[in-house]
Amino acid sequence: MAAQPIPAKIAASDGASTIVISVDAMGGDRGPAAVIAGCARFAQKTPEVGFILHGPETMLKPLVARRRALHGRCEIRHTEDVVTMDAKPSHVMRNGKGTSMWSAIEAVRNHEAEVCISCGNTGALMAVSMIRLRKLEGVNRPAIACLWPSRNPRGFNVMLDVGADIRADGNDLLTYAMMGASYARNGMGLTRPRIGLLNVGTEEHKGRAELKAANELIAAAAPAGEFDYVGFVEGGDIPSNRVDVIVTDGFTGNIALKTGEGTATLIREFLKAAFNATPLSRLAAMMALTSLRRLHKRIDPRRVNGGVFLGLNGTVVKSHGSADATGTAAAIKLAFDLAQSKFSARLAARVASATLARQDTAVDEPGTGEDK
Repeated sequence: MAAQPIPAKIAASDGASTIVISVDAMGGDRGPAAVIAGCARFAQKTPEVGFILHGPETMLKPLVARRRALHGRCEIRHTEDVVTMDAKPSHVMRNGKGTSMWSAIEAVRNHEAEVCISCGNTGALMAVSMIRLRKLEGVNRPAIACLWPSRNPRGFNVMLDVGADIRADGNDLLTYAMMGASYARNGMGLTRPRIGLLNVGTEEHKGRAELKAANELIAAAAPAGEFDYVGFVEGGDIPSNRVDVIVTDGFTGNIALKTGEGTATLIREFLKAAFNATPLSRLAAMMALTSLRRLHKRIDPRRVNGGVFLGLNGTVVKSHGSADATGTAAAIKLAFDLAQSKFSARLAARVASATLARQDTAVDEPGTGEDK
């Protein structure tokens, strides 16, 4: 079968060029139908987007044909294999060249697309992204950043790392702070983000040695990095308006993320049970329907779906494995916004400045024999 070509440009009212998003259509628990539906939902509102879809053409072509919003805006890249959710990253690195995930990342590596998105196996996606896109110079450990519902005017905070690597020393946490600040600027429009370092208390004497080291490094880098460092923050500050970016290691961040998602689901279930308990409570629910819908929208994890891999030569967005069309569309919007802001190039510049700051600090330290 012939692949559906994507036009070089899509006619838009403002004359803007197409932003091409490379999509692993086979990743996720719900299969390609949910992924294609999410692409179509976003494309309906955004004429400047186009897609390269990766997966078996016999499966994808009929799904695309049923979505009018995708006509003339997709290229289907045929692949035979799929990375399963239980696949080991090491196995995928050695044997994954024929998979939809590998092909989707390769399109970013070859500059055919600005950003890659996948709902698939997180470990495999990070592993393949690292070997195909490579780490930015100055990045020891890449990080995954996510948006967290908060009391801030924009409604979200950024937290990283949420699962890329369970270890992080002081220099890694400094790099996370610089990358998080860049993400907040380009993804949320914050001119001078406020950075907080997650700890078991706000006192300077608390926490592990690497947190104390990071506290000093981030504070010293704040003026040149053009962000405000508020110091240590606690778990209760994650959804607060005290900070814009929360920096932590991947072990702590992933547990916090999954706990937050589980709590949001629990609240929705408790509210539903409470309002269905009696005829009077069901009547009250009908009277409060508008407010309940507003609350549901505010705490709906699908609205903040999409973790961004930071620290690579290219942008990769990890959508939740169970994402439906709404969640997939949210992840695509995030990918589109980052591509539109030229986030990858700006992040590289920010990481380079952090590397120079560390080198300058090392030269200035007494006892190095390099003091000037």
